[in-house]
Amino acid sequence: MRRTTRFVLATLLAVFSLASLGTPASAAETPSFRKYVALGDSYTAGPLIPWQQASWCFRSNNNYPAWLATKLGLYYRSGAFTDVSCSSADTTNMLSPQTVPSPSLALGSVPPQFDALTLDTDLVTIGIGGNDYGVFGSLIGTCPELRDDDPTGSPCKDHFTINGTDTLLAALKNTQRNLERVVKGVRERSPAATIVLVGYPRIAPSKGYCPSVLPFADGDYAWADEVERALNKAVSTAARKQGARYVDTYGPSNGHDACAGDAAWVSGKDTNLFRAVAYHPYAAGMKAEADLIFKALGGTTATSTEAPDARNASTPAELQRKAAAAGLVPRT
Repeated sequence: MRRTTRFVLATLLAVFSLASLGTPASAAETPSFRKYVALGDSYTAGPLIPWQQASWCFRSNNNYPAWLATKLGLYYRSGAFTDVSCSSADTTNMLSPQTVPSPSLALGSVPPQFDALTLDTDLVTIGIGGNDYGVFGSLIGTCPELRDDDPTGSPCKDHFTINGTDTLLAALKNTQRNLERVVKGVRERSPAATIVLVGYPRIAPSKGYCPSVLPFADGDYAWADEVERALNKAVSTAARKQGARYVDTYGPSNGHDACAGDAAWVSGKDTNLFRAVAYHPYAAGMKAEADLIFKALGGTTATSTEAPDARNASTPAELQRKAAAAGLVPRT
């Protein structure tokens, strides 16, 4: 009887959701959602973007889920917005607890992200996949170290090419399948939800180099960009195959890469305790991504100018201690 009741409720919620999607929001309207859950990794969480929540996940109150929630009128509504994104997360952490702040440094644990999903969740954003098989960490951890070996060549690409196979590009085929399973898992738990997969913004410029900011060998710029485009293709293909929406942040971030100076949406090699972790989004990038998602849902950037607040934020001293313990900044 309980299973029957849950099935009927799920069906009614799904019908309601489909009916609400039948009439797209006009340019002057705000998309209507009641319960929004954000899932994702560090590119969703926003490590070291003020204000940082008191969590080993290094989650910001100024990440794109928080900005999107304010635009949707959900941020200040009790129980309407839940953000469980966590730095270092990969797709396995949808179903399994995550060791934080990283698998190699066990200072705590957080529940599986799917635990936040409920039958009445009607909007889910997912920004995950870059950490699967260590693809992102391999790029930013290895390429700068190899630059001096061949500054004008492609030593990082050569390093990851084994027997003629680019191992990072090959791994992304499995990432796509993982992402498809994530979408299926969300739909099982929240059948009425609009599911949005969010892509990754551009890190390397379309042309030129900035080794003082992005210390890759010249030939590795184009290769790193190829890997990122393949990652975004894995995300978009998973969305298409599973009937979810995909929001492209790579295309709109052209001219906002790590080399773009004040216009950058993502940082380069330097970590700033009160701005961003190296190779991760700035607040400006997060706000821009929230605008893109909001538009994809039928809204306009002018609909809401409200900003997230600093709830549950760490003090600067607490953040300094946590960041040092996690190895994000030097100990003082």
